[in-house]
Amino acid sequence: MNPQFGRLVIRAKNISVIFNRRRSLFRRDAFPALKDVSLNLYAGESLGVIGRNGVGKTTLLRVLANIIDPDQGVLENFDATTAMLSLQAGFDNQSSGRTNILLSALLLGYDEDEINDRMQDIIAFAELGDFIHQPVLSYSSGMRARLGFSICYFMQPDVLLIDEALGVGDIEFQKKSSAAMREKIQSEQTVVLVSHSSETIKSLCNRAVWIEDGVTQMEGDAAEVVSAYEEFVNANPRINRQVIA
Repeated sequence: MNPQFGRLVIRAKNISVIFNRRRSLFRRDAFPALKDVSLNLYAGESLGVIGRNGVGKTTLLRVLANIIDPDQGVLENFDATTAMLSLQAGFDNQSSGRTNILLSALLLGYDEDEINDRMQDIIAFAELGDFIHQPVLSYSSGMRARLGFSICYFMQPDVLLIDEALGVGDIEFQKKSSAAMREKIQSEQTVVLVSHSSETIKSLCNRAVWIEDGVTQMEGDAAEVVSAYEEFVNANPRINRQVIA
């Protein structure tokens, strides 16, 4: 077992994120995507984030990945590298897929020898063929997703952030990437998995956080959190109609 297993790697305390929405040509308003979210993430665990569509789950992943900064609250990262699976943010569109593999892996802290050791595996898994030598600008959204997934999968960041709602490539690649994703979750890889599916969270996660209306409602054992979430949904018919299980 990894000697680092169980240590605190990320702590989020009272996180809020406010977006400005355009309402008309001359009018904008503030939209609180997250209002008050707190959680702890420990090495080696799979932490599920559950809640209805639109309650801030994906925004939380972007905060944990340092893609966006919180407007309020404190995010502490204890020397852990993070990567958001299948998110292609940060690609250099003018550079080739191969160059983007190198750049992305360097940002995760790998040296060139380590990257070269994994390069062919990443390229083969992404199934891009000769396009790996072409600028990412010429890629379809599915090709970009396959490249982003493959980089995250093989370069093994300390914390893997997975948004279940993000499709990865075509049907056949989705099957392959789903199997690979489950393998990661069931290993000692530290994972944060966003989902609105109770069964997914119960089957794949040790602990869970339930977010409702941008606020942490409960954090703890996955089965207990899911049970409380389901009770809440079932007791609120209007909310129940919004949940896609």
